[in-house]
Amino acid sequence: MNRKFRLLVVLLLVGVSAPALAQWQPAPLSGVWVNPGFYSIHYDRDAGLRDQNPGLGFEWPVSPMVSVTAGRFRNSNNALSNYVGAYVMPWQIGSWRFGAVVGGFDGYPNAYNGDWFPALIPVVAYEAAHWGLNVGIVPTISNRLYGAISLQLKFRWEAPSPAGAN
Repeated sequence: MNRKFRLLVVLLLVGVSAPALAQWQPAPLSGVWVNPGFYSIHYDRDAGLRDQNPGLGFEWPVSPMVSVTAGRFRNSNNALSNYVGAYVMPWQIGSWRFGAVVGGFDGYPNAYNGDWFPALIPVVAYEAAHWGLNVGIVPTISNRLYGAISLQLKFRWEAPSPAGAN
């Protein structure tokens, strides 16, 4: 797959969430989730992969069921990766949300020589008032990507109150 085609696929995957984005109601900055990366429990425990994947990422709710996300982290191959996408979480039971993240990643040496590639990852999320946990089910892609259960702890950013406000 050439680079332009992969970029087109990434953009199309993000475009799948367009109907939900039509309800665009972005949260104020105090509604943004901030995360310190991922912890990966790889299916192949003997592959010598890095489980701790530190980084910095953001998730910004733009409608009741869609959040845009972007970040950078040290991946399981010990290389730097970037990601961009949208969480589409159409089902909710209490504090639990169910859906998928669609978007793209780069930086994996065996996947397209480290270039961008599209991703569709099923996700279950727990969201309390000030913290949450995203659990992603990353598939194995033979000779390109090692699969894992991905844990992403997140914290809701609180904007400082304006001077003089109570």
